[in-house]
Amino acid sequence: MVKHIRTEFMQFLLVGGFAAVVNFFCRIALSELMSFRWAVFIAYLFGMLTAFLLSKYLVFEKSGKHHLHELRDFTIVNILAVIQVWLISVGLAEYLFPAIEYDFFANELAHFIGLMVPAITSYLGHKHFSFKKI
Repeated sequence: MVKHIRTEFMQFLLVGGFAAVVNFFCRIALSELMSFRWAVFIAYLFGMLTAFLLSKYLVFEKSGKHHLHELRDFTIVNILAVIQVWLISVGLAEYLFPAIEYDFFANELAHFIGLMVPAITSYLGHKHFSFKKI
């Protein structure tokens, strides 16, 4: 049982890591078209869709729920996560880093740190809510 949870969590981290890479590079591209604040948010949606599809098919066992219900529940968990990502990313990039005069890839580092924070809370939310067996 513990080994299964560890394996599942590792798979979740790998899937989440890949989705974070999608998110990260989308944000860089979107920053050419919009503000950093909006780019972080919109890129999160691309990463979230990637994470949903990979989590549904590669990480969690079938829940028995309709895929639209899973997507709805996945979105609810991710609303909490995107708030964490946005607050941390923008807080670091626009407030902390300028205050300490850090500017070497500041937006990229801020966004990367922001993406790492919700890993555990998202796993628990998806395991016990989004993909919970009915």
